[in-house]
Amino acid sequence: VQLQASGGGLVQAGGSLSVSCAASGPTRNTYAMGWFRQAPGKEREFVAALRFSSRLTTYIDSVKGRFTIFRDNGKIAVVLRMNSLKPEDTAVYYCALVNRRGTEIEVREYRAWDYWGQGTQVTVSS
Repeated sequence: VQLQASGGGLVQAGGSLSVSCAASGPTRNTYAMGWFRQAPGKEREFVAALRFSSRLTTYIDSVKGRFTIFRDNGKIAVVLRMNSLKPEDTAVYYCALVNRRGTEIEVREYRAWDYWGQGTQVTVSS
């Protein structure tokens, strides 16, 4: 499976941006897609995830009400729409995909994910 991320860029605080991620290859067993981010000097942190079958979403508390993750037109692809951006949202954003397993998957844990895309920079100026 290959993940191709796009979008991101530079925006002023309070503005909006979207980042997208499309999967290719053997994706029939996809359970969820999501986003993590990593700011300079910090560990990679979970941002949002979408489980495809249940359509259940999970967000880190700091982005709830501001970010929305949704599936792109039935494709194995997701979009993260980011509104009311803050300087602390500045980071490299990474998309990820995890396949179905026989056990529960903790989507907040980066070790749970199977595939990763290249990062895309999001910079929010104050």
